[in-house]
Formats: sequence, C-alpha cells, structure tokens
Amino acid sequence: MAGPINQARAKISKIFNGEPQSYTRFNLAQNTDGDNSHVEVKLSGDGEEEMDGTEAGHHGASNTYTQKPLHNYKKVCYIALAILIFFLAGYLIGYVTHRKTDAGKLPGSEGVSCTSVQPDKGKDEGEIVVPEPTLDWSDITSMLQRLLTSDDFDKKLSEFAMDKHEAGSANDEGLATKILNIFKGLEMTPWYDEHYVQLQVPSSGNRNKVFFDSEAIGQPTGYLAYSATGTVLGKVVYANYGQIEDLKYLQDVGMDLLQSVALIRAGKISLAEKVANAAKYGAAAVLIYPEHANDFNGSTELYGHVHFGTGDPYTPGFPSFNHTQFPPAKSSGLPKILAQTITADMALKIHTKMGGKAAPDGFQGNLRGISRYFLGSENDLVNVTVNNVLTDTKITNVFGVIKGFVDPDRYVVIGAQRDSFGKGYAKSTVGTCLLVELARAITQMKKEGFVPRRSIVFASWSAGDYGNVGATEWLEGYLASLDKKAFTYISLDGAVVGGSEFKASASPLLYSLLKETLNEVKSPDKQATLLQTFARNDFNKVLEEPMKMQDGAYPFLAFSGIPSISFRFSDTTSSDYKFYGTDLDNKENLDIATQQRLRDYCVSAAQVAGQMALRLVHDHILRLDVTSYSRLIRKHVASINGQVIQLTHAGNLNSPLKSQWLITAAGSYGRAASSLLNDIQNSELKDDEMSRNINDRIMRVEHNLLSPYVSPREVPFRHIFFGTGNFTVSALIDHLKNPKKEDDDLLRNQFALTTWTIQGCANDLAGDVWALDNLI
Repeated sequence: MAGPINQARAKISKIFNGEPQSYTRFNLAQNTDGDNSHVEVKLSGDGEEEMDGTEAGHHGASNTYTQKPLHNYKKVCYIALAILIFFLAGYLIGYVTHRKTDAGKLPGSEGVSCTSVQPDKGKDEGEIVVPEPTLDWSDITSMLQRLLTSDDFDKKLSEFAMDKHEAGSANDEGLATKILNIFKGLEMTPWYDEHYVQLQVPSSGNRNKVFFDSEAIGQPTGYLAYSATGTVLGKVVYANYGQIEDLKYLQDVGMDLLQSVALIRAGKISLAEKVANAAKYGAAAVLIYPEHANDFNGSTELYGHVHFGTGDPYTPGFPSFNHTQFPPAKSSGLPKILAQTITADMALKIHTKMGGKAAPDGFQGNLRGISRYFLGSENDLVNVTVNNVLTDTKITNVFGVIKGFVDPDRYVVIGAQRDSFGKGYAKSTVGTCLLVELARAITQMKKEGFVPRRSIVFASWSAGDYGNVGATEWLEGYLASLDKKAFTYISLDGAVVGGSEFKASASPLLYSLLKETLNEVKSPDKQATLLQTFARNDFNKVLEEPMKMQDGAYPFLAFSGIPSISFRFSDTTSSDYKFYGTDLDNKENLDIATQQRLRDYCVSAAQVAGQMALRLVHDHILRLDVTSYSRLIRKHVASINGQVIQLTHAGNLNSPLKSQWLITAAGSYGRAASSLLNDIQNSELKDDEMSRNINDRIMRVEHNLLSPYVSPREVPFRHIFFGTGNFTVSALIDHLKNPKKEDDDLLRNQFALTTWTIQGCANDLAGDVWALDNLI
C-alpha cells in the first residue's frame, strides 16, 4: 500500500509547496543465468524518504513558495483527506482484482523460468511466487504416455532418415538446422555451438591399397579414421577378434607378431581396442573385416575410427572453439600403426592364401568358402598403404532447454548423436527422433500444468562416429562448470538395436532410479513391465555390461564426473549392433531385428529416458542413490584386502603393506552416505534452500571420484572406477594379482591415491567441515 500513500503525500506536497522536486532511480539487474537483463524502475517514494532539492542533486537552487491566507487551510486539509481516501479505495479494489486473476491461472501456464520474476513495467511492484507443483507422479507419467505415440515416431523416423550425413557435411548441417527450428517452434530458447576439429578422411586422389605378395587384394572405400599413414610390408597373422587373450594365445604358440600385419575380424570389442591391442604386441599394421556370412554381402564396406579416446585427438583436454590455438599436441590414444578395413571378399582372398599352423576352434569364422582357418606363415606377406588426410572441419552441436522453476541452473542433459558415416539408422536416426519427440512431449506437458523444479537440456551432437567428438569438445569447453550444474546425462545413442534383451550401462548412482523406471514402464507388447519382461525380475541382468569407451555416455561419466546412463533394446547374441559402420545400418535391417515393431520399441525407449529425466527434475531431492557407491567401494576394498593378505603370507612384498587406511576411507564414505539419508529424513524438504544444499552434496559424489592427482589433459578419463590408467581401482587390483617387487613404490602410490580419493569424496559428502569423520 506504500504506492498510493506516497502518491497522496505527493499531492499534498504539491498543494502546499507547488510542484515537488523528485527523481527516478533505474536499477539494472543482470540475470546471472543468462536470461535477458531487465530494468527495474523505482520512484523516490518507494521505501525511502523524499529528498529535498539539495539532496536530490539540485545544488544552489532555492525552493520558494507564496504562503496562502490562513482561512484556506481547513479547506485544503479536507481536499487532501478526500484524495487520500480515494487512492486507498482504488488500491484495495485493484489489489483484490489482481489476486483473483492470478488465482485462476495454471501453474507454469505462462512459461515462467524462475522462482520469482519482476512484473512488467506498469504493473504493481512485487514478486510473483511460483506455486508448488500440483501434479503428482502418476499424473506426470500418464501425461507422458499419452503424448508419446507410435504414429508420431513413424512420422519422425521417415522425416530424419538420410542416406549419408557424415560429420560436417551439408546433410549433417541440414539436420542441425532442422533440429534447431524444431526447438524454436517449441519455444525452447535454442542455441548452438560450433567447433573446428581435425577429422581424418580418405585422400580424394590417392586410394588406400592392400596387396598379398604382388597380387592386388583391393582398394577399399571404407576406412578407419585416425590411423597412422604410410606403407607397411609384413607377414600376415590371423588374430581372431584382436582381444588380449587372442594375442596372448598367438604368443604362447610361438607366433611372432613383431612387425606383422594382424588380420582381425570385427566384433566383441571396439575397432580402437583391436588396434591398440595389436600395437602392444608389436604389430605394424591391422586389417579388420566384417564377418557375418548370412547378413553381409562380400562387398560391404566397413567404416570407423581407431582413436583410443574421445574428442578431437589433436586438442587433448582442450575445447576446439573457433580455431583456438594450442601448442602442438596429440592424444596418447592415437595409434602409431596403420589400420585399415577391408571387405569380406578381400579377407577371403587373404585367408585362402595363408598357411602355417591351423587356427584353434575358437578362431574359426564364418566366411563362405573357408572350411579351416590358418594362423599364417613367414612367407605370407601383405603390403598395406594408408593415405588418409586430416581436414579442419566445422561441426555444430544444437541445444534446447526446458527451464525449471525452482533451480533452473541445475539440469539433466538428454543427448543423441546426429551424424553417421553411412545411413546410420540405428546409430543416429533413431536416437535423434527420440530426442525431438521427448522435447515435444515434455514441452507440451509444461503447457498442460507440469512444473519442473529443475531444467532439462536437449543436445544433438555431431562427429559422434569419430569418437564422441562433438560431445567431448562441449564438455572440455565447459569443464569448470558442468559438473556443478549438470547432475545427470542420458544417452539415446543406439537405444533400439533389437528386441530380445534390455541392457543398460550406468553410474551406480542411477541404479535405483533405473530399476524403479523399468518397474513402471510397460514393454512394447503392453503385457508386463520392462523389468518383468526383460530382466525376469532379476535387475542384475540389466547391468551385466560395464560402460565402454565408445559409449555416448562415457565421456560424461569418466571425463566430467556426471552421473550418466545409456541403455538399449538389443539382440540376444550381442549388445553391439552387427551393422554399425556399414550401409546395412538401415530401416529394413532394424525392422527385422525388432520383429517389425520398431516404432513400439521407440515408444518404450522414450518412456525410459523420459521418466528418468522427469523424476530427476520433479522431486525435491535428486533421485541419485549415494548408498550404491557404498556397496561398490566395499566390494572392491574387500578384494584388495584379500590380495594384500595373500601377498603378505607369501612374502611377495619388499616391505609390509596394510589395508587399514583404505578400509577406514571406505567406512568414512559409508557413514557419510548414511548421514545424508538421515539428514534427508529429518529435513523440511519444502524448504528450497535446504533441498538445494542436500542436492549439491549428492551432485558432487561422482565428480569427487575423478582422481585429483592426475591431469585431465594427460589422463582424460580420471574416474577411479570407470576410467583408464594406473590410478584406477582395477589397475590396483591387477597389480596386486601380478606384483613385481621392482614396482613396490608404484603399488604404494596406487594405494595412497585410491585411499585419499575415496576419503575426499566421503568428506565432501558429509557436508560441513565439523561433520567430517576425523579417524584418518
């Protein structure tokens, strides 16, 4: 009511003193979350005493007036009182009317993006407080089910299917523009970022070649990006799938791999792992071919990359924004040997000419026309030439956001790869359709009354086929802030590649949420839940596969420390789709793999991703289960302690080694997790500040499991449970299983780094410094 009173006072002042001197104050309040700034206009009467002419800045000016006769004084007072009553009555009528108007609005119907906003210019000043969500969880899931339909996916799959959309190409950029326009149409405040990255492609005028002795085997069109270049002549050795156990077998039977050309069939492990393994055993080149006699024709070309890492390998640890210049550097994951794909027909020509020892039963393959495989002899010489070239390529990532009302600066990211070497129907088209359909559905939910507490960011990545380049460059560009704001990443890459199994790879923090979701979402046939249908109520079957480096969620988890998940409806034979990297990754083959029910599996996949995201932005407390890491830590510490006891009894250590402090650190984490649960149970969760403080403690867990003792530039995947390097728990366990007395200092360093990483995570989870466990 201060406004009308001050206006009345101004009227009285005008009557007695003539025109009053006043000032207007402009306060520019910048929104730190990146929204447009707004101007707040306040008059001098708003909570402040009126300033006289000197105080207002009119120095030296005198205020004069002519005194009126005394007999007019009462008349003036009556007029002033009448004016005051008039303004008070008007204010009360306006206030009541304004309240009734606001009471009739649905929460979120105006798309407000924060807890309170300043009213438009000309309205009564004050804050519009966003009400608490009025929809319960069953309302939200029912709404999502209604808005995600099989028919909609049919349309989107047809709309986004393309023959070729390699990263940086015109088709890739065209898809980026289409997605950006969709996000604009949904009023999602879209944006994009551009990166200039080094991609390796075949030379346009100098083809890659393969010869057996002097006979030309072929000039393949398919290739492996980031191979070393040049020419190698060496004996050919058949190395099965190129797994470590395959190469160790060859070594054990006397096959010398030094300076050899390893002939390897696709499958089991990534192309990059095959090349890295062969390099460890001294091979000079690798030839990889697809081998599925009943699925591929002999001329099917295979494409991929062999960077044992993610992102642009020529800016390791740095973002590739706008040709940013860094000292010349290369990722340690770049191979130093040649790598090339060949067709099944080319592989058949080589196998039929090979001699030497007969391959074991486990090495027997499926190439038509070969009854027995051989490992190769000293006289079987193959010449390989790789002429790939590096190109500086602009790629574009596209984003849209549905903003939260309470904590808009905290968000879950849902992402999908957009590019592909070929048609990439299962690899990228399905994921892109899932992305835009989820964006459409959740945007509509918000219009119908859904009030998310936190935000959802939708991301379309480019250069995924080159090793998650677009996603990794974005993570590198915002490394300092993403782990504090993004609390989960959900990957949609390869979400539907079959219809017989459901598999997921995830941070332990997301296990409980995933299980709850699978117990709510119906299977494509609508007869039971996904948990009942695909896990037979044994949830551990879903989590049998650890997250791999080629997984779209891997850099988020192992590089940035963001709880992440990828999942897939897959075949019983393999979680990897056999047509990846070929032109046979098309609608026809995916329809066969899903029993002609692709669109129904798309709906189920969208429900899984959508319900997980909605639960994460709906509840007061994040659905990230910190106790899951208690179990994982205890399991690994028990294994380590058992190995230490065995080594001590066997006398295989130069000096005593004890697990005491590691066990204590594990206990500290368990107590901190239990303490957090107790804080949640005893807190008023409707207190936004209290909930935010608790959620911040939860969000830091994954990031605190990135080893602080190694550089992200030198060792990008620093997660002690999911990363790669000597600092990881798996490396410590492997070292204990095969100890070398000369590595005693390394072993103790591994022990210390593991201990203090876990203890540091426990300390931060405990909260305030006075709540810490001081046993160490």
